[in-house]
Amino acid sequence: MGKLFGTDGVRGTANDWPMTAEMALKIGAAAGRYFRNDGDNGHRVVIGKDTRLSGYMFENALTAGLTSTGMNVLLLGPVPTPAVGLLTTSMRADVGIMISASHNPHQDNGIKFFGPDGFKLSDHAEEEIEAIVAAEIAPAQAENIGRAKRIDDGRFRYAERLKSTFPAGMRLDGLKVVIDCANGAAYKVAPEVLWELGAEVIPVGTHPNGLNINQDCGSTSTATAAETIVAHGADVGICLDGDADRVMILDERGQVADGDQLMALFATRWAEQQRLKDGVLVATVMSNLGLERYLGGRGLRLERTKVGDRYVVEAMRAGGWNLGGEQSGHIVMTDFATTGDGLLAGLQYLAAMVETGCRASELAVTFDRVPQLLQNVRYAAGQDPLAAASVKAAIRDAEAEMGATGRLLIRKSGTEPLIRVMAECEDEALLTKVVEGIVDEVKAATVAA
Repeated sequence: MGKLFGTDGVRGTANDWPMTAEMALKIGAAAGRYFRNDGDNGHRVVIGKDTRLSGYMFENALTAGLTSTGMNVLLLGPVPTPAVGLLTTSMRADVGIMISASHNPHQDNGIKFFGPDGFKLSDHAEEEIEAIVAAEIAPAQAENIGRAKRIDDGRFRYAERLKSTFPAGMRLDGLKVVIDCANGAAYKVAPEVLWELGAEVIPVGTHPNGLNINQDCGSTSTATAAETIVAHGADVGICLDGDADRVMILDERGQVADGDQLMALFATRWAEQQRLKDGVLVATVMSNLGLERYLGGRGLRLERTKVGDRYVVEAMRAGGWNLGGEQSGHIVMTDFATTGDGLLAGLQYLAAMVETGCRASELAVTFDRVPQLLQNVRYAAGQDPLAAASVKAAIRDAEAEMGATGRLLIRKSGTEPLIRVMAECEDEALLTKVVEGIVDEVKAATVAA
């Protein structure tokens, strides 16, 4: 058996290993055996999902595995990932599970775990669950088998929590907001929250059919939202991904502000308000060099981590810091939530618009980006193109050529079979040459393997 857990839980194509019903049942049983304790909460687990067709299959398989080891399952239905983090703690569950492949297409799915504190599991905890999966899993005695029931108010609990994070007394009256829910988990709750706070809401991507999640919509495909903003004369757009833990903000012209620009805005505002702990923003190695320079120029510090929002959160918790995220749009505010929350970040952006009286375009660009180029190369299972001598030589040559003028990052994706080749450099001609040279060598290595 290969390694189950990647950078964000277990993920893959539905009905291909490891995302099969049989494996989901084993994972559920292993998680039940790992988390079941002697507390007085009745061994509870909450399960949320996004809108993928395969979510029904995995929800049932996980439930069977969990109940077989004595866990009582509370089924939340379609809710955002951050709602699962919240409800795991508020409902006193031993564990929370989100069934989602985030921004990936409908044929993919995933299983993410939250501990009883509402935070994603550590690598160590995932390794222990993986070991239990590989071993013989002891079922519960017949009289100790768990029960399962549907929970109808999970979405509303999450909505009220979101609204409580909005500045007291502030309203969104007079703001016309496009909200793109990617035909995903937030298709009901996001428009509801914005409307209840007073906004005029123009919804996009709110008609999921099980197969259209993230399809030509959401944070990874913002063209539809941009067209809608211009067509309706909207003030701002909020584009979520399939499980609503990441966001892109669009200004009134349809221009995109990515996670780096949002983090720069929030860090600046929080520092001015003396809310930014230790003057530190936590982001991954993918965040733009321009963000680091911008923060340094204001006496603030960028703390970098491995790619993956849970590594950002782990660093934040270890350092006592309260703001972090990823360029891809995960924004983590531990004053309010235990994981990235796209709608929460969107509300904070709207609050900044209301407080400053600025248009979205005036807040969307906080710093000048250093030119950055990212290309992905797909490889087959069992291959390791980064181990090829030709690829290693190309990387060494590129680093020597760029010197101190830029930054190079080559890594495997933790969620897909991709090699990500990213570089930053003020010299755009050199940037293109370096990236394309490495990509060519990686492609050659995948063919030769």
